[in-house]
Amino acid sequence: MARSLPKSAWTHAAHVGAAVWIIARCPELVPERDMPRLIRAYNEASGTPNTDTGGYHETITLASLRAAAFFLAGCPAGLPLHAACNALLESPLGRRDWMLAHWSRERLFSVPARRGWVEPDVAPLPF
Repeated sequence: MARSLPKSAWTHAAHVGAAVWIIARCPELVPERDMPRLIRAYNEASGTPNTDTGGYHETITLASLRAAAFFLAGCPAGLPLHAACNALLESPLGRRDWMLAHWSRERLFSVPARRGWVEPDVAPLPF
C-alpha cells in the first residue's frame, strides 16, 4: 500500500470506500484485523499521530466495517462495487453520525473507545 493519498482526500466517503473495497475485493485481508493497521500506517505517513485524542479510532473503525459488511451482504448479486458503495453512502449507515443512535457521544468519543472496542450504550447494533 503506497499511503500516498493526500490527507485532504481522506474523507468520510474515502473511509467508506476503503472499507467496501477491502471487504469485497481483498480476500487476503481480514478487515477487522488489517484495517486498523492500514489506517494507523496511513495516518503516520500523512503526519497524523495516533493518540488518545486523534488519529485511529478502534470502535468507529470496527463498527464501520460491520455496517459495511452488513450492507454489502444485502446488495443484489452483480451490483457493481461503486454502485454498492454509493448506495451505502446514501443510506442511514453511510451517514457520519449513524453511530450516535447506538453510542452516547461521551462513550463513543472516549479514550477507551478510541483504544479498543466498546459496546454501544444507547441501543444494540442490528448486525
